[in-house]
Parts: sequence; structure tokens; C-alpha cells
Amino acid sequence: MGWTLERDDLAALGIGASLLGGGGGGTPRLMALSAGSAVSWPLSVHDVHDLDPSTPCVAVGVGGSTMVFGERLPGSDLFADAIETIDRWTGTRAAAVCVTEAGGMNALAPLQVAGDLALVDADLMGRALPDLDQFSILVDDLPGIAIAISAWRRGSLLLTDARPADVEHVLRAAFQAAGGWAGIVIGGFTVGDLEEHAIHGTLARARALGEAWGSHDAIAARVAAIGARALALGRVAHVGPDPADVRVRVIDIAADDGAAVRLVARSEVVACLVDGAVVARSPDIVDVVDPQSGAILQVEEIAAGRSVAVLGLEAPAWWSTRPERLERVLPSHYGLDGLDEVAA
Repeated sequence: MGWTLERDDLAALGIGASLLGGGGGGTPRLMALSAGSAVSWPLSVHDVHDLDPSTPCVAVGVGGSTMVFGERLPGSDLFADAIETIDRWTGTRAAAVCVTEAGGMNALAPLQVAGDLALVDADLMGRALPDLDQFSILVDDLPGIAIAISAWRRGSLLLTDARPADVEHVLRAAFQAAGGWAGIVIGGFTVGDLEEHAIHGTLARARALGEAWGSHDAIAARVAAIGARALALGRVAHVGPDPADVRVRVIDIAADDGAAVRLVARSEVVACLVDGAVVARSPDIVDVVDPQSGAILQVEEIAAGRSVAVLGLEAPAWWSTRPERLERVLPSHYGLDGLDEVAA
């Protein structure tokens, strides 16, 4: 059943999207500011089953550097050219839109076009993940997929029927050519395809998480309210690159209870170890927050000397329904050995 998104829900939606980010995905603040002034409120949010399954659908989001995004803001027509490119390629006009990833700022990206397209409560990751080949419709190798990006004053890039690995490599190069980031539009699928090949209800989950998080002040009450596991509370002792892979960041935390806590992260937290045992790992969502203010920290905001609380949220169930899906999000997918098995 669908539901209504009000302007007053933006704050809760942004907080929940940050919690689904696992330390990555970028802050939703700028997307929320843009949506607050540009969108005709309220918005209807449709369940996947509410719409005709043959309805042509696109997924929208931003790829590349979220930090550069904050320095070079988009116009109000961020996705317009890329959506037109997809429409020309498919020969049909998109009538619905969903989310590329529910974690971080991209959870709010479809609001930019929800006045023209029916907003579907589904996304292609269920959280924030670092790689473009981790979109669910690419993981399932759905045929006929087209991806367009446009961040130039003229022209769009269109990639069709590509291997997932090629999507990752080609679009990363395109983001750099576009100045660090670009809007992404994925098409060539229908609302009916989302039934099996997407994660459902993540906008509703984000809003509920944000509302629960904001209804308390004490960190223990916040963690309990969102149904998370408290993994650690303490002070960051060390942050540095992994000597074996400079893309990996190691964060050591001296917990108040004496435990030695280690976070292994890329753009998101990939795993949490307590006294050498893995207690949570991707696709589980591991968040690091300020225990006093409740601020949800991005990986790059975690610094030595900072007091933090570490908590774990349940992974989107979609990733564990098939072994080949789970393989694409386990730590070993990133070349990190010995982190796939969670201690009993």
C-alpha cells in the first residue's frame, strides 16, 4: 500500500537515509534543501504492487565524489537530459521513478522528478554501497538495461547492455571527465521488474528510522528505538590506511568496556571486529555516530580522539536470498580476506 510524503517528513527521511548509508552515501542535506523548495508537496509514494507492472521506470541518483557534489551544486534539471536519452533509446516515455540507493543523499534524489513521474518505494541497493556494479538489476544481470549520465552543458553518455564490471569502469572514468560527479539515470526496465530485482520499502524504512532516531536524546534509547545492535562505545584511537590497500581505511576504537574495536571501511564501513571477532559485516549496515549529538558520521568524519558509538542495522534481506547476490557484497568482494564469517 502506498503512502504520502510530506515536506515535514524530509528531516526524518534524511536521518534515516544517513543511517542506511553505513558511513557513506553522502549527506542528504543538500538534496533535502533542493527538494524542500522545488517539489510540489505532498508526494504520493507508491508500493511496487500499486502500479501497472508494464509501467516503464527509471532509477535516478548521483555517482562519483559526494564531497565534490557539495562544492559544485547541480541545477534543478539534473536528470532531465539523461532521462530524455533513456526515453529515446527505449522508445517509450518513463512514467515511474525509483531510487538507485537508499543510503545517503541518493535516497532523496528521485524527489527532483517525482512531480512528473510516479515515485515508487523501491531501490537498487537497500543501503549505500561503493560500487556501481552493485545495483541490484546489474547483480541479477537483467537484460536490456541502459544507463545514461549527463553533467555537461551539452551531451549525454549512454551505456547499454553492458557487463556489470564495465559499467563500473566506464562510468568512473565519465565521472572524472564530468568534474568529479554526475547524475545517473538507469532505464530499460519496468515497475514489474522491481518485484524481483529490487529492494522494496526502503523509503518507508528510512522515514521510520529517522522518526525513531529523532524521538530520543540518549544514545542507548536511540539505538533501541531503531532496532539496532549496540556494537561499541568509546574513543577513536587511530585512523589510517590499510598497508595492503590504500583504498581501505582502518579505524581502531578503544571501547569504554575495555574491548578493542576495529572498523574496516572503504567509502562505507565494510566490517566491525570486537577483540578480533567479526560482529558485523557487509551487507549489514554499520554506523558510527556521535553519542552526544546523535550525528551520523561519514567515514571521512571519523577522526582520532573523537568519542563515538558504533551500531549495527540489519542488512536488506534481498542480498541473502541467493548466494550469487551475497557474494557481491561480502568483504571478500573487495579483496578483504577473513571478514566474511560473523562470530556466533
